[in-house]
Order: sequence, then C-alpha cells, then structure tokens
Amino acid sequence: MKNRYPMPERKWFLWLAIVGLIGVVFFIATMIPDTFCPEIRIQTRNRVSEDYNPTPIQLKAILHYATSRVVPQQSLSEIKISFDVLKSLGRPSKFLVFGLGHDSLMWASFNPRGTTLFLEEDPKWVQTVLKDAPNLRAHTVRYRTQLRDADALLSSYRSEPACFPSRAYLRGNSACKLALDNLPEEVYETEWDLIMIDAPKGYFAEAPGRMAAVYSAAVMARGRKGSGVTHVFLHDVDRKVEKAYAEEFLCKKNLVKSVGRLWHFEIPPQSNDIDAPSFC
Repeated sequence: MKNRYPMPERKWFLWLAIVGLIGVVFFIATMIPDTFCPEIRIQTRNRVSEDYNPTPIQLKAILHYATSRVVPQQSLSEIKISFDVLKSLGRPSKFLVFGLGHDSLMWASFNPRGTTLFLEEDPKWVQTVLKDAPNLRAHTVRYRTQLRDADALLSSYRSEPACFPSRAYLRGNSACKLALDNLPEEVYETEWDLIMIDAPKGYFAEAPGRMAAVYSAAVMARGRKGSGVTHVFLHDVDRKVEKAYAEEFLCKKNLVKSVGRLWHFEIPPQSNDIDAPSFC
C-alpha cells in the first residue's frame, strides 16, 4: 500500500482533464441562450447542479492527484474493480481498507458520503499521511504475526479451536494468532460492505505479512448479519503467502474477478452448516 517512491507523471494530466471537463460542462450549460428552449436550459442547469455536488474529500483528491507526481500503487484496471463495485451498490457504503498510503484519498473519494476507514501498522506513517490529508480516518493496528511464520500458521490453525470456522471470532481472541484481537470497536461493530487488503507489509521475513488481515476479513465477511455479500479485494496475489491464504480463507468458489495482481471475492454470510471443517 505504501508507494512512497514517485512514479512517472503519466497520469497527472488525467486529473487536470477531469477538472477541465467539469468546467466545460458548466460553460455549455450557461451558454445555452434563454430564447432557445428556455425550459431546456433550466433543466440542464438543474441537472448539472445536482450531478456536480462534490464533497470536500473529492475536491481534495482532485487537487492532490492533479498536482502530484505520485500516483496510486494499483493499476487503472485493478482500481476499476473496486470502483465499479462501489458504483453498483448505489449508496454510501462501509469500506474498510488495510493500509494507508498515497492512494487513500482516492479510495475515500470513491465513497464520499459513506464510511471509509484505514488500518495501518506504522504509526509514524499514519502521522505523515494524515498531515497532508487530515480528513482521512485511520487507526494503527498491532499485528502478532511475522511473515516467516506464514507456513506454520497455515498448518497449525486447524488444531486451535479458537480459529475454527464454526467458532471464529476476533475481538479478544488471543488464542487464535491469526485473529486481529485488538482493533478499535468501530471495526468490530460495523458490517463492512467492502474490505480492501493491500497491507500490512509482506515482503521480508520480519514483516507482519497479510495472514491475519486475510483471516480476519474472512471472519468479518462470514459473520455478516445483513443481506448481501461482502466484497473482499486482495492485492499482490502474485506472492505465495497472499495466494495461499486467499485460497484457504476467502475461497476460490467466492472468487468473481481477477485482474492483474488483484482478486475480488464475494463472500456470503456463514451458512447454517456450523460444523463445516474448513472455511472453504
């Protein structure tokens, strides 16, 4: 998630184009003469006024990306997957994102009137990002895992009853090392419509790895009480650990789309088969 190194400014002009397009729409709307179908002019103005009602976070995002050489880490085709889901829901959504970085303003602006919450393991990085984007909401997370233990955790969780799919829970579950047991209450109390996993770090042995994030996302999705599915997006599935944990806890049967290094799962609430031996 933390793409701290500037990338080529190949997309900054796209944001300028967005600003320009908005200006063109207003220009056309105001240039329609009163004598030429005045009712059309009124309808056009009203429609533009309704459509162009940006929130502060959206305006901040446009300004940020239009003036920055740093672009989001995910590719355009990968970003479009979650963007399309948010658009298809047609309402303010509850969006939980593992990771805080240069793309966080973008995610929040896609869900302007909803709840977007970021979970990040590095408190100093949280301060750095929020200094430039104080409207973002983020919490620091303490992970109990290390990437070096990924294989052992994957094999041993089956012998720990607190990790079993039929008994899985997160808050205070210190017995299951894959459970994120000390998150803010808001995370546990909210039924998330979308969960993006693009953190924590998972590219060196001492890093937390994404094992607990994947497991905990699966538990949250399966525990959903409301109708519908939970959309879970996992990035960097070209890496061994991400792929193995996705197949173990998010399940290939729930995989609905794969683009680049991103997998999109639609996970239904837990079935009535409470004695299921595995998550999948």
